[in-house]
Amino acid sequence: MARKRGFSTFSLSFLDIMSCGFGAVALIFLIIKHDVDTRADVSTDYLRAEVEKLQEEVSEGQQNLVALRNTLSALDQQHVEAQGLARRILEDINRTQGKLGEFSNQDIEAEIQRLKEERERLQTEIERLKAEDQQRGKDALQFLGQGDRQYLTGLKLGGARILILVDTSASMLDEKLINIIRTRNMSDELKREAPKWRRSLAAVKWLAAQLPQQSQYQIYGFNTHVTPALADTQGQWLRVSDQKQLELAIVNLRKTTPAGGTSLERAFQAVNALNPRPDNIILLTDGLPTQGMNRPSRNTITGPEREKLFQRAASLLPPGVPVNVILAPMEGDPMAAAHFWYLAIATNGSFISPSKDWP
Repeated sequence: MARKRGFSTFSLSFLDIMSCGFGAVALIFLIIKHDVDTRADVSTDYLRAEVEKLQEEVSEGQQNLVALRNTLSALDQQHVEAQGLARRILEDINRTQGKLGEFSNQDIEAEIQRLKEERERLQTEIERLKAEDQQRGKDALQFLGQGDRQYLTGLKLGGARILILVDTSASMLDEKLINIIRTRNMSDELKREAPKWRRSLAAVKWLAAQLPQQSQYQIYGFNTHVTPALADTQGQWLRVSDQKQLELAIVNLRKTTPAGGTSLERAFQAVNALNPRPDNIILLTDGLPTQGMNRPSRNTITGPEREKLFQRAASLLPPGVPVNVILAPMEGDPMAAAHFWYLAIATNGSFISPSKDWP
């Protein structure tokens, strides 16, 4: 029978101690190694961030350096330009001083005196023109009958109430009878473009531009009937100061097509219908009338008959009203100039027979 092995407390404790010691060493090794790796990773990330930040600052610094170099270059350019400008200014100053040295004090005083006299002369001229303008306005407002007449190209203009009578008969299409007949058969558009009629319209526009601002006016077109340039203003006086209305009257007159005969009697009858009566009449026509108040029984009329029609029409004019006549050229009516001239003289008006380029 085998002998049982005896138990030794020393041998068991030794082995346990060795095992525990070895395990403790391994555990310490593992803990120390893990902490080193973690701290190494943390340190590496921090340094990488610092490096990137420094790189950004370097890049920004380089950009700022480029901008500063550009600014410095611009400042250098401005400095060079300023030096050049200063040099030119100095040259101008020296040149001006040289010119001033050429004049004596006496010459300078004489020039100053001349300028003062010129200023006084201009001031006097301004005052004179202002006085004339005020006087014209005052006369127009206080005018009672004969009219304030401003002489322009021989025509007497002015007055508180001015009537412009425009002949719109077919004879206003041309100076020659054969051309009148030919144009009369054309379209209305071509009739309105007839040179003689266009010159007559230009004359009316010129007359309207010369009317005193404080005055009143009326524009009638007449052939066998009398028609105001502005519709629904028959027998009314319009204000010259209303420029839009005056321009509209001229525009409407341009739309008129010359046609029919000439009844001066109807035109002068319309003068009598105005209340108050006009202070000045401007008559634009080209010859003696071809009919009276009624249509003639035949298509032809003799020279003496036209003269009788004129005399009968003239008898309708109110007394004391000047008639200023603008007689356009027309062949076959030799007595027209004499009769209209006499009418202008008898009424204390004026008479002109303008050239083709008037006004």
